[in-house]
Amino acid sequence: MPRYVPGKPPSPGPDGRAYKLASNENPFDPLPSVRAALAECAMNRYPDPGNAAIAEALAAKLGVPADHLVFGTGSVQVLAQLLSATCGPGDEVVYPWRSFEAYPLAVQMTGASGVPVPLAGAEHDLAAMAAAVTDRTRAVLLCTPNNPTGPALGAAAVASFIAELPGDVLVVLDEAYVEYVTDPDAVRGLTVVSAHPNVVSLRTFSKAYGLAGLRVGYAVADPSITAVVQAATMPFATSVPAQVAVLASLAAGDELDARVSAVVAERERVLSGLAEHGYEVPSAQGNFFWLAAGTRGLSAAAWSDRFDAVGLSVRAFHTGGPGDGVRVSIGEVEANDRTLEVIASVGAA
Repeated sequence: MPRYVPGKPPSPGPDGRAYKLASNENPFDPLPSVRAALAECAMNRYPDPGNAAIAEALAAKLGVPADHLVFGTGSVQVLAQLLSATCGPGDEVVYPWRSFEAYPLAVQMTGASGVPVPLAGAEHDLAAMAAAVTDRTRAVLLCTPNNPTGPALGAAAVASFIAELPGDVLVVLDEAYVEYVTDPDAVRGLTVVSAHPNVVSLRTFSKAYGLAGLRVGYAVADPSITAVVQAATMPFATSVPAQVAVLASLAAGDELDARVSAVVAERERVLSGLAEHGYEVPSAQGNFFWLAAGTRGLSAAAWSDRFDAVGLSVRAFHTGGPGDGVRVSIGEVEANDRTLEVIASVGAA
């Protein structure tokens, strides 16, 4: 079985400070209203297995019927439930590579075979992915923005891609970072889901909402799909604290929007600093950016060492093959300042 390798914890730099930029976490603590709600939640009762309250609140926010939603312990768990309900031995799942590290694991656990399709640079090669679809293909995974490289898929390109596929092939749009996307031409999963009953949008409260430790993700899809995913979900998967935090977060929409804007502003500041020092990096539409191996003549491991030396942990992908690089999360202002110092020091070397 492939193993999911989590982002490593940071080691203190020369000044004793350390920042974790390896896991694309939200740098902000939960909102005061969310923390207050968590302090009052009942821990001695089982959660609602149907997630009725959070489904109603989220449906109102997204403008979709509540039966178009299904929840799990993070979007990756919802993906696992979705694949386990639709795939088995002899089936195939097509996905881009390099992309989210959990895809091969989620596919293999169903008994199906993964069909990884190499990226074209830092972006999905949609033509090659369409060509990889056979009569054994049960699902195609699209990651937008792509984790770890950063670009979002265009709406027109995705529409053309879906039009090429058989209608019985499930298309999963993994939109874990959708709240950070500012590209006006980027695909929006809710629009695609409303037009195609075989398309699923995967989203999460871990990133923009800052609830990674509580593990709540969800899918938006046709009720014929969400019902099957719900049937493949273990009872009480979404905990009481998670449900309480989601409700409080949805009620604090303006405050959370402001936090998303702050992260995006920091992302753009870091990208501007990269450009000033002559770096060319892929379009960054999540809360991270990508340094391909070979940038400034450094391997992914060498880049990781540079960041480690100043108390920053980043996610290095160094298998020795194509697609290696380093993913750097947007963190606290101080951490981003330190990122730019590393960038400047290498650029001057």
